[in-house]
Amino acid sequence: MNGTVFSRQQGAVRNLVISNPAKRNAMSRDMWQSLADHIAQADADPSVRVIVLQGDGDQAFVSGADISTFEAQRTDPEDQRRFSAAVEAAYGAPAKASKPVIAKIRGICFGGGLGLAAACDLRIAADDARFRMPAARLGLGYGTQGIA
Repeated sequence: MNGTVFSRQQGAVRNLVISNPAKRNAMSRDMWQSLADHIAQADADPSVRVIVLQGDGDQAFVSGADISTFEAQRTDPEDQRRFSAAVEAAYGAPAKASKPVIAKIRGICFGGGLGLAAACDLRIAADDARFRMPAARLGLGYGTQGIA
């Protein structure tokens, strides 16, 4: 299973839940794109005043990209371009939104999850939140969308 992104509305708050708890909410290409689409839809909805991103459960906000999907979703340069475009769309969606986007962080917030949290207008972290950019230990970098 590659997970999903679903929404719940409570009054004027649209909660977008990143759900792949078996993999600590690691995100596939489809999840990255779905998140961008959900943010745009929430922003266009006049009943929404604030958008909250959160992970499913209390173990993780987002643990990064779901590397188990790389073999199927990043097989050639075009697949890689589509994957990168989906991640960039998710990172760019909070900046494009006219409404505040808040990252509600519990547990781990690693890699692409940290980039996503950084792209939000505000980050609220529980006492158990942990932040890490594992690729940096390998000398790898990330695009600036999530940190600029």
